[in-house]
Amino acid sequence: MLEQLLIFTRGGLILWTCKELGNALKGSPIDTLIRSCLLEERSGAASYNYDAPGAAYTLKWTFHNELGLVFVAVYQRILHLLYVDDLLAMVKHEFSQIYDPKRMAYSDFDETFRQLKKEAEARAEDLKRSKQVVGKSLNNSKKQGYMQKAGFEGVTNKKSSESNSSNDSEDGDNRKGRKLENGHSNGNYVHNEESKFNGRANGIENGSSNAGAFDVNKLQKLRAKGGKKTEPAVSKGSSKAEPKKKITKKNRVWDDSPPQAKLDFTDSVGENGDNIEVVAADHGESMMDKEEIFSSESEGEEDEEVGKDSKPETKKKGWFSSMFQSIAGKANLEKSDLEPALRALKDRLMTKNVAEEIAEKLCESVAASLEGKKLASFTRISSTVQAAMEEALVRILTPRRSIDILRDVHAAKEQGKPYVVVFVGVNGVGKSTNLAKVAYWLLQHQVGVMMAACDTFRSGAVEQLRTHARRLQVPIFEKGYEKDPAIVAKEAIQEATHNGSDVVLVDTAGRMQDNEPLMRALSKLIYLNNPDLVLFVGEALVGNDAVDQLSKFNQKLADLSPSPNPRLIDGILLTKFDTIDDKVGAALSMVYISGAPVMFVGCGQSYTDLKKLNVKSIVKTLLK
Repeated sequence: MLEQLLIFTRGGLILWTCKELGNALKGSPIDTLIRSCLLEERSGAASYNYDAPGAAYTLKWTFHNELGLVFVAVYQRILHLLYVDDLLAMVKHEFSQIYDPKRMAYSDFDETFRQLKKEAEARAEDLKRSKQVVGKSLNNSKKQGYMQKAGFEGVTNKKSSESNSSNDSEDGDNRKGRKLENGHSNGNYVHNEESKFNGRANGIENGSSNAGAFDVNKLQKLRAKGGKKTEPAVSKGSSKAEPKKKITKKNRVWDDSPPQAKLDFTDSVGENGDNIEVVAADHGESMMDKEEIFSSESEGEEDEEVGKDSKPETKKKGWFSSMFQSIAGKANLEKSDLEPALRALKDRLMTKNVAEEIAEKLCESVAASLEGKKLASFTRISSTVQAAMEEALVRILTPRRSIDILRDVHAAKEQGKPYVVVFVGVNGVGKSTNLAKVAYWLLQHQVGVMMAACDTFRSGAVEQLRTHARRLQVPIFEKGYEKDPAIVAKEAIQEATHNGSDVVLVDTAGRMQDNEPLMRALSKLIYLNNPDLVLFVGEALVGNDAVDQLSKFNQKLADLSPSPNPRLIDGILLTKFDTIDDKVGAALSMVYISGAPVMFVGCGQSYTDLKKLNVKSIVKTLLK
């Protein structure tokens, strides 16, 4: 049963709802659809599943891009309604005939919708009956075929078994008699053995073998190859081969001078940390507080590149027709018109390290937003598609909600509790190093920081964090190895509350997304301590693997948490951003798959090499 059908504008104005249905929806499926699909450029999907306490809905939608209208149907997920797509198409066609931008109410559309719904249900019922009739006829034909085949084989098997039983003894005796009397059985036994032997002999002499004998050509080739390898290399001037000299590896000679004391940070530090210089004086201001200047170039060259990237075989229309369309304008854009430009954009995104699945969904979403629109005069399809893709990328990379850590730290300080940040991620992405960079940035804003060494799994992790804490002159809470990281984090938060620290940065062990024991321990740590921010630390080098990492991290945190409302990843810290040149697609893939914004970007090895993500620069690089 259909629960609800709504018609509203892209600005959010509801024009018409079905009063006849009148079912009160549990939760907010329409708002969730707008936030999760329409605003996140996932409108190319076929449907959306909404889950809430006591509710499980499926939502389907369609657009009228020329009028800017959205049509959404909601029904129970357990019911597989076959007529919803057909009903949406008919409602879209009929409502567009009476739509007036100045009109706000459409009560006269109720009777039209009632007739359309009956017609769609009747079509679906007829289709269902026809499928059942076809299925029954196919089953009956298969059964008859099986019966006929089984009966025929039974008769033939019976006859063949009778004839075989009567002739087996005679054939056996005849074979034995022929073999004993003549020394061979009509060429059936001895002749085969002789042919095998003769075949081998003839094969050696003539280079050919009879059928059924061993192929000697292969053996001769192998022998020839082996002979070439075993023959010693003899020079033309000498009769005997000179023995090869044995090459020995020379020992490497290292510099005897002692290592510089400046590089050994751990030995020069006293137990109380008295002789440590303040690192802030050495490194200067963090890049987080510097505004990155972005210079926008002319977009004409980029539009030319889009036209060049399209494959020649996909250009079905000539130069004159495309130029005429750009001058006169096209009535309505069709999917076939958009495919060449979208294919070129998809290939370009994939070369910039965007996951193939993400690039495909983005192109589908852009096609859904442009299909049916009227192309303006003096406008090319490639430039229209590029502009729509640029808007979509900016919308995805721009955070849905403002996450200001400094503001949230001061808000938590007013409540008398520390602000807790947990760093999670796979092995070797640089969690501890970038945790120290975040700590350095917070120290520059006069925020008290405390580090919690909750990586009790990897050897050397506590010592590594201890070194960063000594250099930055911040306190560290540690309990050594083989301890429960959730308990260590809880005690660290309690210690920070007593000492008056403003922020607790929790370092966790690196773990693969498929390692269930370690993922269970991480889920316990997040559930027990309820941090203010869960940061996923990921590499900018990964492509398709970024989708797998983030999706499985979120899935494991949701499945293994005992809470009905589990905490998922809140933000992303992208590391090694200075090593990828223009392959910036991992940022887009991570944000698209998780919905979490990129809050920090690591771009170097010093404490100052931490900056914000420049959305305009990323979008320009992706489309360049």
